[in-house]
Amino acid sequence: MNSDTMHQPGADKEWNESFYFNFYDQAHDLCMFMRIGLKPNMDERSMFCFIMMPDGSVIGKKEMEVLGDGSLNVSSLRFHMLEPEKRWKLEFNGAMARMEDKGPVPVKVKFSLEFESLNKMYDYRDSVDKEGEAMSRSVASEHLEQFGMATGTLTVGEEHFDIQGLGERDHSWGVRDWNAPKMWIWLTAQFSRNLALNVTKLFVEGGEVSAGFFHINGRNIPLVKADIRTVLDPDGTPRSLAMNLVDKDGGKHKVTAEVLREVMMPFPGRDGKSVSVMHETLSEYTFNGQKGYGIAEYLVRKS
Repeated sequence: MNSDTMHQPGADKEWNESFYFNFYDQAHDLCMFMRIGLKPNMDERSMFCFIMMPDGSVIGKKEMEVLGDGSLNVSSLRFHMLEPEKRWKLEFNGAMARMEDKGPVPVKVKFSLEFESLNKMYDYRDSVDKEGEAMSRSVASEHLEQFGMATGTLTVGEEHFDIQGLGERDHSWGVRDWNAPKMWIWLTAQFSRNLALNVTKLFVEGGEVSAGFFHINGRNIPLVKADIRTVLDPDGTPRSLAMNLVDKDGGKHKVTAEVLREVMMPFPGRDGKSVSVMHETLSEYTFNGQKGYGIAEYLVRKS
């Protein structure tokens, strides 16, 4: 299956197709994450793109518009596939906002990046059974993951960066209701070009679902169980986590992580009552004495 193609929408109004990318450039201490999502049955497409800058500031944008031609081009953010399941072009040229205490301050941002994968795409179906698939249907029944390297140029105001950073991409399609799960945890870590980790833990009314992979020495090893203990601030912001992971071969792995920076995004429900909050954090991971970096994402339903 060529998973990088667009898919025929299902009948549910919340049917969604989305593409997401992140990376962390260690040399510049700069992290970026971005997403374009399409909901054709609601006549909408949305985007967000955020940059965690070396000075600790956050610059970003989150917008929604009508579906239009349904292309992956929303509010100055554009994704273009160069090679199926291998290379993507990520571009932006426009205004974002620097988040300051006095309020958002406009800043010009331009980037041209190429994301090249370092492993074969991983299908979450390789981690879950039929029961897990059924419980996941309100979030994104089809979910593919891949880690890789982002390279290119980024200009923020008068600052220029030559980017080179390991990161993750995912492509999902199916029903996506941000307020359906009680919580989800989505974790990605890249330790080197040969060692990477992806973990998802989904909490829904019917139970819990674990999925993900370890990529070790050229092989994607499915993860089938994830026990995650998270230390939270009083306001619910994640600060650190410890994981016990079990892979499909019976292997057991311990991973810890410390949160370095965070972006928080609210997702109000269409009913005007429910709201979920996403904590997208840059985290430092430790596995078998090795340090890695990536995103620790927590989506929590508040009401």
